[in-house]
Amino acid sequence: MFRPNGLARAALRFKPAAFVGTFVALMMSALIVSACGILLETGLRASVPPERYASAPVVVAADQSVKVVTGSGEDREEESVPLPDRARIDDSLVAKVAAAPGVRTAVADLTFPVQRDGTALQAHNWGSTAFTGERLTSGRAPQPGEIVTSGGAHVGDRVTLTTPEGERTYRVSGTTAGHATAWLADSEALRVSGHPGRIDAIAVLPKGGVATATLKSQVEKVTSGPAEVFSGNDRGAVENSALAYAKENLTGIGGSFGGIATMVAVFTAAGTIALSVGQRAREYALLRAIGTTPRQIRRSIATETLLVAPLAGALGCLPGIALAHWWFGRLQAKGAVPQAVDLAVSYIPLLAAVGTSLLTGLLAGYMAARRPSRIKPGQALAEASVERFPVGWIRTPLGIVAAVGGTFFTFLAARLHGEDAANAALGVVMLFMLAVALLGPLLARGCAALFGLPLRGAGASASLAAANSRSNARRLASAITPIVLAMAFSSVLVFMHTSEDRAAASQQKAGITADHIVTADAGLAPGAVADAAGRPGVTTAVGLLKTSVLVPAGSGGDRWLETASAQAVTGTAKELSRVQDLDVTRGALDLTDPHTVALDAALARSAHVEVGDRIPLRLPDGTKASPKVTATYARGLGLSQVTLPREALKGHVTNPYDAEIWTAGGTAKGLAGLGTPLARDDYTTARSVDRELNAWANITMAAVLGGFAAIAAVNTLVMTVLDRRRELGTLRLIGSTRTQVLRMIRWEALLVAGAGIVLGTSIALATLVPMMNGLTGENPYVPPLLYGAFAGAALLLGLAATAVPARWALRRTT
Repeated sequence: MFRPNGLARAALRFKPAAFVGTFVALMMSALIVSACGILLETGLRASVPPERYASAPVVVAADQSVKVVTGSGEDREEESVPLPDRARIDDSLVAKVAAAPGVRTAVADLTFPVQRDGTALQAHNWGSTAFTGERLTSGRAPQPGEIVTSGGAHVGDRVTLTTPEGERTYRVSGTTAGHATAWLADSEALRVSGHPGRIDAIAVLPKGGVATATLKSQVEKVTSGPAEVFSGNDRGAVENSALAYAKENLTGIGGSFGGIATMVAVFTAAGTIALSVGQRAREYALLRAIGTTPRQIRRSIATETLLVAPLAGALGCLPGIALAHWWFGRLQAKGAVPQAVDLAVSYIPLLAAVGTSLLTGLLAGYMAARRPSRIKPGQALAEASVERFPVGWIRTPLGIVAAVGGTFFTFLAARLHGEDAANAALGVVMLFMLAVALLGPLLARGCAALFGLPLRGAGASASLAAANSRSNARRLASAITPIVLAMAFSSVLVFMHTSEDRAAASQQKAGITADHIVTADAGLAPGAVADAAGRPGVTTAVGLLKTSVLVPAGSGGDRWLETASAQAVTGTAKELSRVQDLDVTRGALDLTDPHTVALDAALARSAHVEVGDRIPLRLPDGTKASPKVTATYARGLGLSQVTLPREALKGHVTNPYDAEIWTAGGTAKGLAGLGTPLARDDYTTARSVDRELNAWANITMAAVLGGFAAIAAVNTLVMTVLDRRRELGTLRLIGSTRTQVLRMIRWEALLVAGAGIVLGTSIALATLVPMMNGLTGENPYVPPLLYGAFAGAALLLGLAATAVPARWALRRTT
């Protein structure tokens, strides 16, 4: 019976309630780890089956990402950054691939947008039908100057298309069934695609009896360097560029957020286990008094963990899978993940979740049991009755180091800009949270002394609550820590969005000076800017092509590429200034030279360039460029971070049509024939909706992490109250009324919630202030009502989680 395994089984059998809190904490940690692990695995394994290239076993195409190498030697790392637009290959590769052994034919594939009577169409080269399978319903294949269409035209009709190279009139040589599409002769498609001499991919068809692996190997020998060879489901990534961004989103959520969430879960579960072990100090003291050795007590606690943790971890995986399914489904509904991607649920993240729960339980239980298992039996009985001074000779120095590190990173983040500031600020919140976890008892005693001062004059119940909090710092720390976690992380994630949203809206409102902005879903015709300039009342018309480029960021050996919004301008700098106020801070815009660029000032600081420097950036299709920085401006967050001449992007974007025309003067009625004219306020509203859509991920992560921390807080508070049944009963025996005891519990709950709110808010502000100053140049914006909702939820949570078990405990003691 007194063997360690027997002790553990007896404890679980006769006092199962003592392990409920530990069970819930480990189950919740497994939930977080499994959900994030499933998303991470899905991001690493994500693929989509090929559709367009289904009949081509091998495809040759450019890598749709840029490889960034950081560090050297053992620290060398390679990161893939998805390109904003499609990268293409030279059409001269077709002949090389066709000459490779085992190749029956190599077919160039080309897709580009055209317009017909204001309607957007996809245009292809007719040669691609060799592997896509389209068949003529009438007529013949197109020659130069002809097209095959499925858009309702008849053989012999004349059709005018707006192509990237301008308007062209073609004779319909044939028709096909299906959606509205245009097929041009191969040479004609290559000439008018907007990127002459460049093709999307090469579909490779094998000779009879040649295996796919053999064919791929032969093709790789003739294409090494300028292109990559794909087979299997990798072909789907070639035709669906959204997959790269989906993989980045999923690995970011599962990896980056998952790492933070896992640390929070481990900290919280470890604190709960330490609380559970501490609540049983009297039992361990009695065991020591009757001769149980320290090794037996440690083995007993380890055995209890082995009995509880695997089951808790396994049960936690079930809601974890459900959370991953919900999260993944929402990402698909938002368009962040292609519908063809499936959620990958394997044993690996589930095993990791169970293993994390087990290791957390073992380590936390071992650390909490060190002192009660090593001290002398008489001293153990004394300490079981009175809490010792809350200074640990291991955790306290580590906590001080973490607090000093957080302070250092706060000052460091305040001196940095852009993503450097954001990365440093992430270190702030993590180090301060670690400090709170390690210095919890000391902080709790300080909070009890500070917040207890006003309670001393608030009546007997409030004074008793303050005294209890001061004398039970460890119990108080266990209750405060989850509330600090919930407030700190949720505030950082949510208020980072509100701050960026407010700064962007302010910059956009001040930066838009145009009277009307004309937009079109299919893009505007090449001559639309000149047409708009000639409309009645229009004094200025400027065309904007909206896209993204990759710019360098970081400092020292830790450099990376980040995506920056870009606008390519059709017009002069003087004309742009009449419809858009970028608030130029240094230099002057130059839109006459395609080798110049203007940058948002924060982006320039992040890239460590100034006016007159050349910035090594990547154009949308991955082409390297080093334009000269001629100006920096202050309103890039609300408008565009990069401004460059229209000529600079010629041949480097799939859709070369201007997305918008900004005009000074004119009327909506007069501009209606060009597209959809929007007034200044309507355009701002539309852009605000886009920002809210992009912020959904942050809010969801805040909800997941905040919800976890809230449940952990409830679990801890319930444990602390139920453990005080003897104390509450004693209070009733010495004459305290039921109402007085409950009032004391409420005051303690208010003290716990208030301390957690203040500490969590302090950590959030220490993180947000330098982060937002680096990202937006402004202080964070905290909506009062939203913050009030956070603080109110924490208060209600504390009151509810203590009142209910306190009432139950009082009923059991009366």
